[in-house]
Amino acid sequence: MTLDEIKAAVDAGQTVHWANTGYRVHKDRFGQYLITFEPNGSTIGLTDRSGQRLNGDEAEFFIAGPEEGDENTQDSHLRPDGQGRGVVHGGEVAQSLRHQR
Repeated sequence: MTLDEIKAAVDAGQTVHWANTGYRVHKDRFGQYLITFEPNGSTIGLTDRSGQRLNGDEAEFFIAGPEEGDENTQDSHLRPDGQGRGVVHGGEVAQSLRHQR
């Protein structure tokens, strides 16, 4: 998904994920688009500081389907194409996000 497609989907009330269903894209009360790792609340901006470059590959963003699966199953951490980020419980993935800037 492109940046414009992601923003339009979020604005339309659709649930957008990055890499797996653990990461959700949303808009905060200040109008900022953010990516939050739901299990621990770690958050980064959808884009870099310029607002032009996504913090992730376009191919890794997807809109949640009607059957996302149980959040407690391994399958819930996979993208629709079967690929995932390998979420590690305990926050290690979220830790790497803080160093991504």
